[in-house]
Amino acid sequence: MEIQLGDISHTIQLAIAPVFLLTGVGTKLAVLTNRLARIIDRSRVLEERVRGGNGSDQSEAWTELETLYRRAHLINRAITLSTSCGLFICVVIAALFIGGALDLALAKFIALLFVLAMFSLIGSFVYLLREIFVATRTMSMRRAQVKKR
Repeated sequence: MEIQLGDISHTIQLAIAPVFLLTGVGTKLAVLTNRLARIIDRSRVLEERVRGGNGSDQSEAWTELETLYRRAHLINRAITLSTSCGLFICVVIAALFIGGALDLALAKFIALLFVLAMFSLIGSFVYLLREIFVATRTMSMRRAQVKKR
């Protein structure tokens, strides 16, 4: 069995769409890791405040830390699901090439992987949205406290 140039170019054409999707997932991972880094940086500042602060200052810091821990947990799940999505897409691309090169019937396997990738991506967006809601709610609560003072 000899692989023809036309077959290879067709396989490459099939793999282009998942590669673009992989680029989008990589960009999303960059956004998620930047959000996590900001949460971690803010947590470190608050942890220092707790170590050296007085009673009321510590209480506010602990409250904010709890929210930041929750946000970090949500972002961590989003990162995990986005990474899983990226891995599934990589396997889809590999399966497209292997199936094309070896003339294997991998259509159902590829379809299953693609569906898993989409569910992972959807889950990642859900966790990102939840984290955004927590962050926005926290800002609204702080704004209300500032107005009371």
